[in-house]
Amino acid sequence: MTFQPPTGLSQDEVTERVDSAIDENDVVLFMKGNELMPQCGYSDRAVTLMSQYRDEFETVDVLESIDEYRTALEAHSGWTTTPQAYVDGEFIGGSDVLAELDQRGELEPTLAGE
Repeated sequence: MTFQPPTGLSQDEVTERVDSAIDENDVVLFMKGNELMPQCGYSDRAVTLMSQYRDEFETVDVLESIDEYRTALEAHSGWTTTPQAYVDGEFIGGSDVLAELDQRGELEPTLAGE
């Protein structure tokens, strides 16, 4: 018996999910895992930083179809890495950019859409 990993979503399905998440949410974070259980250190760092200033934001777990999510996200940001944060449809950056914004005192107003 050969193990067959579950097949993920198609590229079209992932592209639609990414487009919808960016369009329909004030703040969305594409990450490995979810807000309650990040699956990598960078995702955990992004959630921690964002949670300081926002009680609510959408998270999208990319692990189900990571290659398709990378392709779809690259079309919006030019980046294939995760996590990726978007505010009001605009790409903000990953955990390092969020940390830089926080150090400069700019993360809170950025997450508020200012």
